[in-house]
Amino acid sequence: MKLKLFLLILSMALCVNSIFAQNNSEVVRVIGDSLVGKTLDGQSVREVIGNVVMTQGNVKITCRKAIQYISTNKVKLIGDVIVVQDTVDIRTEVGYYFGDKKYAYSDTSIVLTDGRMVLNADEGYYFFDDKKAYFYDNVEMVDTASKLNSDRFYYYHTENFLEAAGHVVISDTSSSIYADSLIHYRENRKTYAFNNIKITNFQNNLIVTGEDLVDDADKNYTRITGSPMLIQIDTSKSGIVDTLVIESEVLESIEDSVQKLIATDSVKIIRGDFSSVNNKTIYYKDGNEIVTHKLEGDKIAPILWYENSQVVGDTVKIYLDENQIRWIDISENSFILSRNKNYPDRFDQISGSNVKMFFNDGKLKRTEVKGNVLSIYYLYEDDNPNGLIQSSSDRAKIYFNESRIYDVRLYGSPASEYHPENLVEDNEKDFVLPSFILYSNRPDKQKILSRLKTIFSN
Repeated sequence: MKLKLFLLILSMALCVNSIFAQNNSEVVRVIGDSLVGKTLDGQSVREVIGNVVMTQGNVKITCRKAIQYISTNKVKLIGDVIVVQDTVDIRTEVGYYFGDKKYAYSDTSIVLTDGRMVLNADEGYYFFDDKKAYFYDNVEMVDTASKLNSDRFYYYHTENFLEAAGHVVISDTSSSIYADSLIHYRENRKTYAFNNIKITNFQNNLIVTGEDLVDDADKNYTRITGSPMLIQIDTSKSGIVDTLVIESEVLESIEDSVQKLIATDSVKIIRGDFSSVNNKTIYYKDGNEIVTHKLEGDKIAPILWYENSQVVGDTVKIYLDENQIRWIDISENSFILSRNKNYPDRFDQISGSNVKMFFNDGKLKRTEVKGNVLSIYYLYEDDNPNGLIQSSSDRAKIYFNESRIYDVRLYGSPASEYHPENLVEDNEKDFVLPSFILYSNRPDKQKILSRLKTIFSN
């Protein structure tokens, strides 16, 4: 009689307390409106139904229904599931709690918040002793400044550290970062990204690609390696053809009072008919200025090409206006040569301490040279060769029309010598300045444009 009365009270109770046995030193306690013991799929289970509250140590779980499998101490949680540990709050419709190892799992749209971020995915685990989350499939993490999407996501709550892998995208109001995988330390705001990196900056129309990235947000410093490429898209009608491209082995971004990008080692620059090779380039994003330097130990100074002209100098500064080249300043050991398209063995040449080249609508209009000026330029009459003039002066100005010299003016102790055509023809190699070197390593424009189109299509 007493046994029947006990079973009747157990099945009809409005509030039932239960302690589930397990190996873990902290027992699982459950409170609900009713508790029923039965066999399900050959296993002994307990069902707690209605206003379920389950606790284990500092872990608290609420839901509408809980089913505990006695032999494995696994609990299935059903309906409005909320799991809380300290500041971590996990929510789902259907989940599982494993009391022995103290972790939870859901394959039904899980959401985690910790006061600093909101993390959601199609499936996920949370390990309460380690305070570690593993979420996967359609992962999205949102904090106060940015949003992250990936295929897989690991979050270490105590260390405030996260890892993401598979189609990783981090975005904010001004830029996005794409990568195969990423590590981020939230406390010191350092980020490491790996493989197939692509950074887009909407404000400056910039795209940067590479294989490895290190970003230190507190120092406003970013470093990219693995054949990085910087692309500043031309928004004019000329489009991709006049887009600025910088390739190098290392690319660094410094966002301080003067925002700049520094490319070092095997640098290549191309924009329209302009290109360059050097070992160090600084691009000032706000000031529209590109500076290339000859580094200590470099045997060759920076080289620039524009249409059929080649420019060499220890320091070269390129000034842009609305993404158009306006003028170029070449300092120390400056040398320019221009090849005649119709007579490829003939090179107009000029050297000096400092050279300035001025452009209008993308065309070279004037060149000014200062300091120990030496020059050789060929003469033509009705496009027929007519000898050359070799000269020297303190200063010189050269004027161009359709990329051809039409006027040369010398200042300060000018001296010139005319060489008639009969002495010049077939002897062009005898008429070169001391600085004359014809370089053949001009960047391949078509190869770079092909790589650009591949980047834009992805």
